[in-house]
Amino acid sequence: MRSTVMFEKQLISRAKAGDKQAFGSLALQYQPKIQRLIHCYITEPAEVADITQEILIKVYRSLKHFRGDSRFYTWIYRITVNTTKTHLINKGHHPPELNINIDDAEGYAVSRTVLQEIASPECELIVLETESALYQAIEALPDELSTTLMLRELEGLSYETIADVMECPVGTIRSRLFRAREFILCAL
Repeated sequence: MRSTVMFEKQLISRAKAGDKQAFGSLALQYQPKIQRLIHCYITEPAEVADITQEILIKVYRSLKHFRGDSRFYTWIYRITVNTTKTHLINKGHHPPELNINIDDAEGYAVSRTVLQEIASPECELIVLETESALYQAIEALPDELSTTLMLRELEGLSYETIADVMECPVGTIRSRLFRAREFILCAL
């Protein structure tokens, strides 16, 4: 996992320096995630493809502004959500509110109940496949990581409450969540 993160940081650094092949590798890696996220707002495949291209161009043009304060996916996630909502507004549509905490974008999983308002067969299939892969990844986690993740993401408990329940420091909870999310991202 650590080598994957290091490799991504190297790609980002090279892409920021103008290496188009490095950016191409990043684009290939993140394009499916971008498309899945857009597809939760828009079901028309041609529109999804157009918006994906627009987002990748925005990412390329603004890559020099990526400071690394957040994970790269979190940064792309923000660009994707904002661009998609702007696209919908420009077309005279009101974008649905999915109420996803951007700070937890790395662990992003859409529930079927949220998507029922804008559900399409394609979006439902994507959600089912994502949920299946997510649950398989969670099952593969060590107990301490999966328990911490479940308490935070499914139960919505605060870091402090989880620390009390698991009888460990809050810093340990943050570390476990980071490791669990990183493992799941690599597994997906």
